[in-house]
Amino acid sequence: QVQLVESGGGLAQPGGSLRLSCAASGRIVNILVMGWYRQGPGKQREVVAAITSDTLTNYADSVKGRFTISRENAKNTVYLQMNSLKSEDTAVYYCAARTPYGDYWGQGTQVTVSS
Repeated sequence: QVQLVESGGGLAQPGGSLRLSCAASGRIVNILVMGWYRQGPGKQREVVAAITSDTLTNYADSVKGRFTISRENAKNTVYLQMNSLKSEDTAVYYCAARTPYGDYWGQGTQVTVSS
């Protein structure tokens, strides 16, 4: 079992920044990939960014150059730094972890970009 707890969501103005955190606990040694997903109003859940245990990263085209995913192994935490935020980034953001035994999800954190 892996437990994931997100934090850092909130309200930001267009052009602003937020940083999301995802703290993992439990059988973290089994985690292969960690990622951030989001689900906007009336939209399907989509992948935003992912990072492997070897710190290889991948991003959705819509966030390339604006978002950065990183990990701090000592704290078992993954971050999503979001810059140059746009209204279309408004969504519930979910942290996810992939293991050989299944995928695990956090509870989600709301990000709202509005003036």
